[in-house]
Amino acid sequence: MFGLPQQSLEALVSRLDMPRYRVDQIMRWLYRHHVTAIEQMTNLPQADRRALEQITEIRVRPPQQSLTSSDKTRKYTFETDATDLVETALIPEGKRMTLCLSSQVGCRVGCRFCATGAMRLRGNLSPAEILNQYRSVPERDQITNIVYMGMGEPLDNLNAVVDSVELLTSEHGYGLGNRRITLSTVGKPEPLARFLERCDVRLAVSLHTPFQEQRRELLPGTRGYDLDQLLRILRDRARQDARRVSFEYVMLKDVNDSLEHADATARLLAGMQTRINLIPFHPWQGNDMLPTPAARIEEFRARLEQRGLIATVRASRGMDIEAACGLLATKRPPIAPVVVHG
Repeated sequence: MFGLPQQSLEALVSRLDMPRYRVDQIMRWLYRHHVTAIEQMTNLPQADRRALEQITEIRVRPPQQSLTSSDKTRKYTFETDATDLVETALIPEGKRMTLCLSSQVGCRVGCRFCATGAMRLRGNLSPAEILNQYRSVPERDQITNIVYMGMGEPLDNLNAVVDSVELLTSEHGYGLGNRRITLSTVGKPEPLARFLERCDVRLAVSLHTPFQEQRRELLPGTRGYDLDQLLRILRDRARQDARRVSFEYVMLKDVNDSLEHADATARLLAGMQTRINLIPFHPWQGNDMLPTPAARIEEFRARLEQRGLIATVRASRGMDIEAACGLLATKRPPIAPVVVHG
């Protein structure tokens, strides 16, 4: 029952011949009172509670493990219904507390610099498994922002991600403001267009290079489309509200950190009035790429700003517990990768 889209819950209530207002009551218990059992929904008649218990349950799980970094970043590990593991990062920064949600176990995009991509795709998370990461962290009520930047490519699990966003923002769900939520994606045009039709949250697009062929090498899962397709959608989005679109760029030594790359990035994004976040690469075992030195990152950032872009350097958080960007990767022995169609 937890994580069930509102329309599906309405259908369930109708099938049980309960009044329509029962949906609002149930959702309030699930997302405002955080009950763990149907029996705890005390303003529902006992007969209705018994009927619900016959066909459904509230399936939520506490974190299986938690680690705290020297910089106060926390990493939580959750078990999925398939008994696999997924990681979630919680990042405190001043008055902000950001929760980094995962949408898949592993990822099929296969970014060369990302430990999650090296896992390959092992499974999609359900809406309940995505939402459980928010519901079950001890700091839930202190969280100010949510980012879909954990394990997985959110648009490869489109329906579950949309359902989870709708429950996070619905007045009958958690009631969070749209601008408190950011979805990070490599930007596959077709699912991106469908997502934007259904959800109005901030976007952070993983760019990493302005050159088409190099992007296909660094992000193998983007080989089916070109940057022009993606930029057309993003320019339309930015015209509606430039604050809703930003770009991410992992800095890789002698790979994508030249001034030629900076100039080409500025040309690619010209006129969008957007922000680009430069992310230091975080090395991990089994990967031979190197991080760009801090001085060169600053030179790159300054060049982008000279060319008219707003550019910032993201602080590295949670390095000592492998919670930093690109490091989330559960250690359970691998199973055969799943094939997801569509």
